[in-house]
Amino acid sequence: MTTIALFGATGKTGRRVLVRALEAGFSVRALVRDPGKLEVSSDRLTVVTGDVLDPAAVEQTVAGSDAVLSLFGQVKGSSPTLQADGTRLIVDAMKAQGVRRIVTLSGGGLRAAGHDRPKTADRVIRFLLKTLSGHVLADAEQHLRVLEESGLDWTVVRVRRLTENPGKGAYRVGWVGVNASTAISRDDLADFILTQVEDRTFIRQLPFVSD
Repeated sequence: MTTIALFGATGKTGRRVLVRALEAGFSVRALVRDPGKLEVSSDRLTVVTGDVLDPAAVEQTVAGSDAVLSLFGQVKGSSPTLQADGTRLIVDAMKAQGVRRIVTLSGGGLRAAGHDRPKTADRVIRFLLKTLSGHVLADAEQHLRVLEESGLDWTVVRVRRLTENPGKGAYRVGWVGVNASTAISRDDLADFILTQVEDRTFIRQLPFVSD
């Protein structure tokens, strides 16, 4: 039975991934600051109470897992380097525990050289993101560098605009400006993220997912 270490399980996307993972028969080790926010329970769910910036809690979550899904991100009041710092601790724990597979979630502002073909609208959106939320983009870029230097089997799933619309049960996996729209429902995103636990297609790549 595959065991997933899940970071960000109480977020809007993370809770969907958690439900799907349990329904699919995975075991899950979830790091959460407030266990009361978890909406599910299962004998295959192990809850670790703590913070992604706590090395001991991170290592406890990763221990015994086969793959890591890292879906946390910045929220109001969080550190401007939260994703990079948390990712660095997760990578350290993975190396200590002998875990190689990690999938993270980021925005469409990250670039996939050699794959993306940004159109004018894509360039405008990235300019606005850099202007209005430059620290978020910088954090995402630094988290990517941590992964690139890790030597692990990483995949960064990129999305642009997330919606609460019911999932369609189908989505496109492409690159910015290539076989892509500008939005995806959280349901469909969760479906794709879960496939990446075992799918090796996008190892060390940054697929862009949209409806």
